[in-house]
Amino acid sequence: MKIVSAAEAVSLVKSGDRVFFQGAAMTPETLIAALVEHHANLKNVEIFHIHTEGEALYTKEPYRSSFYTNSCFVSGNVREAINSGNGAYIPIFLSEIHLLFRKNILPLDVAFIQVSPPDKHGFCSLGVSVDIALPAIQTAKKVIAQINPQVPRTHGDGVIHTSRITAAVETNHPIHVHHLAPPSQIELQIGHHVAGLVEDGATLQMGIGGIPNVVLSNLTGHKRLGIHTEMFSDGVLPLIEKGVITGEDKEVKTGKIVTCFAMGSPKLYDFIDDNPLVHFKEAAYTNDTAIIRKNPKVTAINSAIEIDLTGQVCADTIGKYQYSGVGGQMDFIRGASLSEGGKAIFAMPSITGNGASKIVPYLKEGAGVTTTRAHVHFIATEYGVVNLYGKNLKQRAKALISIAHPNHREKLEEEAFSRMNNSR
Repeated sequence: MKIVSAAEAVSLVKSGDRVFFQGAAMTPETLIAALVEHHANLKNVEIFHIHTEGEALYTKEPYRSSFYTNSCFVSGNVREAINSGNGAYIPIFLSEIHLLFRKNILPLDVAFIQVSPPDKHGFCSLGVSVDIALPAIQTAKKVIAQINPQVPRTHGDGVIHTSRITAAVETNHPIHVHHLAPPSQIELQIGHHVAGLVEDGATLQMGIGGIPNVVLSNLTGHKRLGIHTEMFSDGVLPLIEKGVITGEDKEVKTGKIVTCFAMGSPKLYDFIDDNPLVHFKEAAYTNDTAIIRKNPKVTAINSAIEIDLTGQVCADTIGKYQYSGVGGQMDFIRGASLSEGGKAIFAMPSITGNGASKIVPYLKEGAGVTTTRAHVHFIATEYGVVNLYGKNLKQRAKALISIAHPNHREKLEEEAFSRMNNSR
């Protein structure tokens, strides 16, 4: 493995290359900054990634004349660029992104990653973001690594041998930390409702944020819970310490926490470091519906931007504005629905920060349907939980209106009558 300066490492990138960036807490910001500095020597470089952290200067002037962002997930740092035409979004399930690399649909010229120093056998760890980074390094023509001793060494499949690394840069700094604000009163109410749906022996999937953490905080009296998820954060730690999360009822990797990435506090990264309890797999595995459904009582908790009166879920756009991405929502909603005793749950406040209803007669013009109405089961707001499974359109509308904000129920009832007065 050749150790070089950051400037020398990024000089391996040529005009017209497609460059992959590892994401989330493992975003290789030193290499990205050096690439941006090298912009005058480049043109038509396509940047490919999912969620990344950092400033994303490659999307801003004067650098964006050299770089073009093609993303499978729109995080806050690239949202403006993608929605203003200086980048593009690819709708695709997280479970299928690896196929873009492996089937040469979007072949990679270079992969930028951040890894731990090699062990005595020459293997570096991909840390807490294995997701699509593993297929990226397996298929890219060149791999440029940012070696950082503060990267946790993780168990599972997220390793790369030094012989596969074209060039490496040495750094030493903390990886990205995600801080959560204290939960709001509404989040506390929603979390309490959702926790009531979780059974002993359930296998949990949940993301990051106030509601998932509140749900977890309400599960201290549960038993034999397991984790098979796309990602996890600090909320699981108290339940592991109390012996609530044991994974003993899981069918897939019994006793193990299975994930493809994690993001949270230094305490979380310390817990993960060299911990055989946690198995990091690529997203093609964690998000495979056929694997998810093998576990018992899979309880998948996801969020939504808005839900219409028939149950259509929009979770990645605000009208025509691309806010995030399809991600793994459908992977787990379907996997939970097919699991024996499983529950697919959407949890969201009844209104936006501006007071608009998130339960709507029709999705906004241009909005994407992230999850179809045929896939939707449980919906939770601060006003309760309803189950749409097996309900006709009129029954669905009535159920959803019952958990909408009281200020909007009368208008929703009028719209429901107008829309559905001919249905039975």
